[in-house]
Amino acid sequence: MGKFFEFVILAFLSFFLLTTKAWSQQQEPQVPCFFIFGDSLVDNGNNNGILTLARANYMPYGIDFPQGATGRFTNGRTYVDILAQLLGFPNYIPPYARVRGRALLRGANYASGAAGIRDETGNNLGDHMPMNQQVENFARTAEELRRLFRGNNNTLNGYLSKCIFYSGLGSNDYLNNYFMTDYYSTHSQYTPQAYATALLQDYCKQLSELYNLGARKVVVTGVGQIGCIPYELARYDGNDSRCNEEINNAILLFNSGLKKLVVRFNKVLPGAKFVFLDSFESTKDLVVNAKTYGFEVVDKGCCGVGRNNGQITCLPLQQPCDDRSKYIFWDAFHPTEVANIILAKKSYSSISKTFAYPINIQQLARL
Repeated sequence: MGKFFEFVILAFLSFFLLTTKAWSQQQEPQVPCFFIFGDSLVDNGNNNGILTLARANYMPYGIDFPQGATGRFTNGRTYVDILAQLLGFPNYIPPYARVRGRALLRGANYASGAAGIRDETGNNLGDHMPMNQQVENFARTAEELRRLFRGNNNTLNGYLSKCIFYSGLGSNDYLNNYFMTDYYSTHSQYTPQAYATALLQDYCKQLSELYNLGARKVVVTGVGQIGCIPYELARYDGNDSRCNEEINNAILLFNSGLKKLVVRFNKVLPGAKFVFLDSFESTKDLVVNAKTYGFEVVDKGCCGVGRNNGQITCLPLQQPCDDRSKYIFWDAFHPTEVANIILAKKSYSSISKTFAYPINIQQLARL
């Protein structure tokens, strides 16, 4: 009997050790850290403490998020929340406003609602952190990490070279700048092609600075089909489903140039591994194949006021739609959590170069 019990105990211990090891391996992220730059599509709380209309730290924002209204501009998880989970991170990447010290080793989210590539973009909504400031904040992070690595630049650069950097800017440069002609003069100063060129010149400098600070695996996303969001659909009298093709065509010019920029970076920057995500095609796909994805409402926000629930965005304590899974849009501007899940999975593992070029994010993580 003694030998039998000894065998059982040894077998149990072996099983425990094996399963614990397997669990720990499963929990280990595919990359050591994840740094995020962008606007309200991926902001997770950086705007909560500043004077701005671009805030989402009130219900019903976050109605389906475990911690409630955290500042995420949707009903649940954002695109980068889901991407972090797909990459194996046990926790969501925290907002830069609330993270310092050793926690920065896992990454930080610098995104800010209303932010753009241009500094003045989004000023109509109040304070925000434009891309230039987000890059400056990462420079401060790099200094803090350098101290953690005892001033060893080679160790720091080696560490950062394995991390994934995500950057998604440009939407507000069109919505809250170029096409907001009563507040900004850019539309009269630039043709659509000249404006796209000017944006790309600024963005090139900003992304180059991230590279100089240690970024090597960089995911850059184009602008989505924002001529078809509820906010734009609501602006056409008598036609609730007509997209603003003037906006869409201008965005296509920017996206085309951004993809070419990614190709050039991969050729001329040593060690650079840039990936371009075509958000225009992926958001268009959600609408065209809505039924395949389980969506029933493609042109209205789940929460909002007026035509298409898009004339005024989701108000504090407003009652949203009951079944969020049937809606592509949460409010006048932003996708629902379900839409974010589809978009994140598509960019993470899609084999189609239409959505992720030249490789997907899963492949990028393995490099």
